Formats: sequence, C-alpha cells, structure tokens
Amino acid sequence: MNENCALIEVVLSLENEPIDEEKISCITGLSSGEVIESLKILETHYNTDVHGVRLVRFPNGWVFAPKEFLWQILKGHYGKERSDSLTRAALETLSIIAYSQPIARSEIETIRGVGADGVIRALRDKNLIKEIRRQDTPGRPALYGTTKGFLRRFNLGSISELPKLDEIDDKKFSVNGNP
Repeated sequence: MNENCALIEVVLSLENEPIDEEKISCITGLSSGEVIESLKILETHYNTDVHGVRLVRFPNGWVFAPKEFLWQILKGHYGKERSDSLTRAALETLSIIAYSQPIARSEIETIRGVGADGVIRALRDKNLIKEIRRQDTPGRPALYGTTKGFLRRFNLGSISELPKLDEIDDKKFSVNGNP
C-alpha cells in the first residue's frame, strides 16, 4: 500500500458512518482519481482471507465491516439491541415493500390479509422504509419504499441484489395476482 491508501485507511477507521469519495477527497486533499484508485487498492487488500474486516461500498459511501463468518461469531456481543430486532409481521411487510415498491398501505394489507398501520410505523421508526411519494388517486395514499438504512441492515449495495423470486412467490407479492 502507498501513502494515499494509508491516509484513506485512517479516515475510514475514524468515521462511524459510510463516507463517500467526495468527502474523502475533501478530508484528505487527494484528487477524485487518487481516492478512487486508492479505494480499489484497499478493497483488494482487505478482501483477502488474512483480514478480519473487508471494505464495503454502500450507496452512501465506504465503510469497514467484519467478514461474514466473523460477524456470525461476534454478533451476539456487538449486534444491535434486541429492541432493534424485527417481528415476523415486520419482516413479512418489509419483504412485500422491498419486492413491490413503491406500494401503498392498502396493497400491503391486501397481500398480507391484515392491517399494516402499526408495522409500517415501526419500520419507518427503524428507518427501513419511507414514504416515497403520494399516489395520484383519490385520497392520495402514501407509497412506501425501502431506505439506505434497509440496504445497510441487509448488507446490500442496491435493491437489485435482493434474491430473485420465482413465479409462485412473485404472485404472492402482487395484488390480485397482477404484479
């Protein structure tokens, strides 16, 4: 590694949240190209088997994260508090939103067969979903989608990294059998 990589490594170590290339450039005084080149070198360096952490790119920036096999060992001590865990209803609703976004509360309730107000409120409080816009229909219901917090929590770079649904599952996540 070179001096630029070492400088960026320290910045990433000191930050608590993901940090993007532009902010790294401002902090370090390195050019955009130098930052990108150094991040590629660091990513390759940390993603080898000899390190306990890996360098991960999230939509809102770069962050060090433990390797998956180590996280499984340590998550009991370093994981989020139990109050941050998701109920079965919350996971079900979150799945519906993730695969069907943007989606209205009434559509979620049609798919689940039960009311969703409380679960939607809890998912919003945990910053996993947000109101994206209002539907252009009478009453202008809110349409929900996932957040960057959702992507971070499930270690996804983008929503396209979600596992694909087969046709049977796809029908479960549609209203009246229409995706």
